Amino acid sequence: MRTRVRGWRWRRSPLRRRSDVVEAWTVLAVAALLCVGAPLAGAVAAWWAHGEARAIATEQRAERHRVRAEVVRTTSVRLPSAQANDDRARQATVHWTEPGEGRRTATARVPAGARQGDVVDLWFDSRGRSVPPPVSGPEVWQHSVTLGAFAAGGVAALVLIGHRAVRRVALHHRLAEWEREWARTEPEWTHRGA
Repeated sequence: MRTRVRGWRWRRSPLRRRSDVVEAWTVLAVAALLCVGAPLAGAVAAWWAHGEARAIATEQRAERHRVRAEVVRTTSVRLPSAQANDDRARQATVHWTEPGEGRRTATARVPAGARQGDVVDLWFDSRGRSVPPPVSGPEVWQHSVTLGAFAAGGVAALVLIGHRAVRRVALHHRLAEWEREWARTEPEWTHRGA
């Protein structure tokens, strides 16, 4: 039967070594860093990411404008999903009417199911290029929360890896201390030196 004595590393004892005390303080530091440091790092990273993402979203909303355009002709070329918001998109020639500028025609990304004559919502930048819609509020929050979670997880992983390294060094020192003590005590127990 095994009995655990809580807090033995903090009590004075002839069996307690300096490595035990170091390990006890390390456990306290690790607990504090995991309970306070990691969430704080995650919150700071999320706050920073939220500010950056909101600035990008504001810039995109100022630069891009939405138009309702009619699909004139579609091509068979499908765009990779990295270039479009939909899982599948294709290029098409579209036209629309802008107030004060008249009828305009451009090549733009349209959903894969769009056919000739369909009316689709498209986004264009200030130079008239077809672009994805600006970043939305939920996307900003998703980015912020994800970055915050990864930052907190990264800090927690670093703390745990550091704790494991300290425990390994403490164990090495503890075994060395025990070896030195045994070298002094062994002759009395085994009567080899007599």
